[in-house]
Amino acid sequence: MRRHPALLINTADIELWPGGLLRARSNADARALARARWVLRRKRDGQYLAAATAHGLLPLVPHLMREPGIEEALDALDLALHGTQRAHAADALLPLSGLQDRLEQLGIDAARYEQDTALALEAEPERLALAGFDRYRRPLWLQQGAARAWQRMQQQAAREGMVLEAISGYRSHDYQLGIFARKRARGLEVDAILQVNAAPGYSEHHSGRALDISSPGEPPAEESFEATPAFAWLLEHAGDYGFHLSYPRDNPHGIVYEPWHWCWSGP
Repeated sequence: MRRHPALLINTADIELWPGGLLRARSNADARALARARWVLRRKRDGQYLAAATAHGLLPLVPHLMREPGIEEALDALDLALHGTQRAHAADALLPLSGLQDRLEQLGIDAARYEQDTALALEAEPERLALAGFDRYRRPLWLQQGAARAWQRMQQQAAREGMVLEAISGYRSHDYQLGIFARKRARGLEVDAILQVNAAPGYSEHHSGRALDISSPGEPPAEESFEATPAFAWLLEHAGDYGFHLSYPRDNPHGIVYEPWHWCWSGP
């Protein structure tokens, strides 16, 4: 039986994970995570910042109160511990202003990029639901409606003898920014990175509505997925659950064909 809500609470800089889902990286982490009702996790690099236990907040880094975004995260924690949520929380989105500033720092002209790719900025949800686990036994986070639709679709496929595996779901802006930071540290220019990676903020995965799908024995995120019975099943049935193939061949965004990438647009 799950002890805590299967809910990820999202703030600009810090995520609040329910206890019992994160893997310990040290003995100290293991002791803290075993007692945690919620874990505060830095989005930029995944560092565990603090564990909220029945006896109070246990810092896991020095100078916790100096962490960017900590006040916002503690406010969200207070609401979570007291079971209080705004009525619109399931659909609420984080503001994009901070991301736009960071795009400017990278030298990316958002208006020009949108014109060239026909992609739009994707805001992150304030709340994400646990939709199960992916192929690698990592928690799969999706927007609530997308999570329910994925679970129904996966279960129906199983009843028909078809196994669908999630490869990845929600990814934060900070995750994409980290890709750019690491590649720039290796000496790559931003224009070169943009040839193979979407600009931070422009991936459907940020929205919590998209997930990458595969089947057992099939390598992840490869065009060969197109030849599988699972892909044929998705072409026939995914629309019944509100999912569509985002990047077919010759799509207007100039993105390579991705038979594995599906996005939920509602019932």
